[in-house]
Amino acid sequence: MIELFDSLINKRLLTRKVPDSIRNIDMLNTLLDISEESTGEFDKLKSNDLYLASNDTTSATLEWAMAELLYNPEALSKAKAELKQIIGKGNAVVESDIDRLPYLQATFRLHPPVPLLFPCKAGADVEIQGFTVPKGAQVLVNIWAIGKDASIWEHPNAFKPERFMGSEIDVKGRNFELILFGAGRRMCPGLPLALRMLHLMLGSLIHTFDWKVEGGFKPKDIYFEEKFGLTLQKAKPLRAIPIMV
Repeated sequence: MIELFDSLINKRLLTRKVPDSIRNIDMLNTLLDISEESTGEFDKLKSNDLYLASNDTTSATLEWAMAELLYNPEALSKAKAELKQIIGKGNAVVESDIDRLPYLQATFRLHPPVPLLFPCKAGADVEIQGFTVPKGAQVLVNIWAIGKDASIWEHPNAFKPERFMGSEIDVKGRNFELILFGAGRRMCPGLPLALRMLHLMLGSLIHTFDWKVEGGFKPKDIYFEEKFGLTLQKAKPLRAIPIMV
């Protein structure tokens, strides 16, 4: 993947040197512009991380949220009602509106984008609940299993945004019951951007359109099997048709 992205970046760098070449306004050109303005060297490795880490995690999380809302019409109605009340019919959802939409924010908490928190190394021997983790051991935190733990969550497999309404539990690494982005110094640096963009995209989709499942299927026919990998994907992609409100 690094070789692939490096070749794309190098090709773009060569294109930019051609006199009078047309520069499209896209993410890569924007990053290169910033690099030139700051007189700093363009860090290809960090740029690769930016593309790879933010791409499928964002799309998968948004797809899961849409699937759950379509499968649960009552929850979808509540989210749309909140948007109508706060934003107003016909108005676009903007970033500054997100903090006023608590129900919408609560719809993203069931499916972690990364099921296993990237490995950490134990700095010393430590005992946790009767188990000894030796110094130097690679530790993977199973975020998916924590989210399905019946001793922590009532009806853990149920999509219930209401459980987070008025709750002090959030996803910012302070509550180990819900560490979708990790915690401490190793938590995901993309957390602020993800929270803004995901809520903005989902809010825009359900506020602007009504939705129906493709092929005449009813919401109860939505397929929820998970496909595990570095990110948690739907085994069968959601296909839904937007209807202008």
